[in-house]
Amino acid sequence: MYDQPYLETCCRAALHRLALAGAAGRPDAMKDGPCLVRLAGMGLAQQRGDGRFTTTQAGVARHASEILRQPAR
Repeated sequence: MYDQPYLETCCRAALHRLALAGAAGRPDAMKDGPCLVRLAGMGLAQQRGDGRFTTTQAGVARHASEILRQPAR
């Protein structure tokens, strides 16, 4: 059974860009800022003190399963 909340296409794309950004993170002033805030509310991202967003462990796992389509470990 699929028990994770649905990610809109724009939020899936934002999660992928966030994963690609790595430790540098992404600023909230980008076009995907609302999606980054939404991802943070879902626990898939977090906003650092400098205002940039990075993925959480849950975000890394969700990116692997939903975007990269890797099986869960």
